[in-house]
Parts: sequence; C-alpha cells; structure tokens
Amino acid sequence: MEDGTSKFLGHCGDTDGDYDVLQWDTREGCDVRQILDRIADKWSLLAIALLDRRSLRFTELRKLIDGISQRMLTQTLRHLERDGLVIRTVHATVPPRVDYALTPLGTTLHATIQALVTWTETHQGEIATARAAYDVRMADEQKSAADEAAKRKAVARDVITGRR
Repeated sequence: MEDGTSKFLGHCGDTDGDYDVLQWDTREGCDVRQILDRIADKWSLLAIALLDRRSLRFTELRKLIDGISQRMLTQTLRHLERDGLVIRTVHATVPPRVDYALTPLGTTLHATIQALVTWTETHQGEIATARAAYDVRMADEQKSAADEAAKRKAVARDVITGRR
C-alpha cells in the first residue's frame, strides 16, 4: 500500500492529511457522509439523547419522542443498531420485551451531541436575533421588489395607453 493511502474502505478524505470538507461532502457513497447523514437526523439525535439516561423499551421511546411514527422509530433504531451505536436486547417473556441501550460507542457520540446541545442553548438568543433581522430584511426586500414591479407595470400601462 502506498504511503498516505487510507487502509479503510470507503474513506473519502485526502491522503495528504489536509482537511477539506468538500472532499467527503460531494462524493456519493462516502462512508463519512453516510454516517453523518444517519446520526445527525433529528430522530437519531433524540433517540441517542434519551438512551443515554437508561435503556428503554420501544414503546417508552415512542412516547418520549414526540411526533415519531412507529415505522420511523423502528427504522431509526435498526440503523443505529447496525452502526453499532445501540444494542437491542430481546427478553424471553410473553409478550416479548425488547430493550434498547447505547453501546460504549453510542455513549461517546452522546458526549458530542451534548456539546452541540450546550452550544445551541448558549447561542439561541443570538440565533433568534439573527432570524428576526433576516425576516425584517426579507420583508423589506419583498416590499421593495413589489413596489418596483408595480412601478414597471404602471410605466408599461402608460406606454400602452399612450400617456407617455
């Protein structure tokens, strides 16, 4: 194997060590992109956050994650299990009881998610201010565009009717 060549299949980064987000972001089939897409979706984030506290049954998770369908929760948990972030334990009872818990790998991801949540809580006021300013700018731009369109329409009407 050549120096600088990744030993991991699906590795999408440069082999010279420079970090370039576009290197992995634009390539279809990139493992990094697929993993980020999977773990960064809202349902996965919520499931990981809830499972950090304790193992939960499917029905408990469904009740705690507002708005998730049974199908989407099933799909999310299967993906997290496949990626080694969640472990599924089936208990031989009638009816069968299934518990979900974070694996040690999933626990390390939770620490990263918690940092993101902390950042969001710290900066939510700044984000709300930026959103409000953006909304005002967009409303002003839309009003200006509508005013300009009305002026053009009036000029065109005047030209057609011979007033100009």
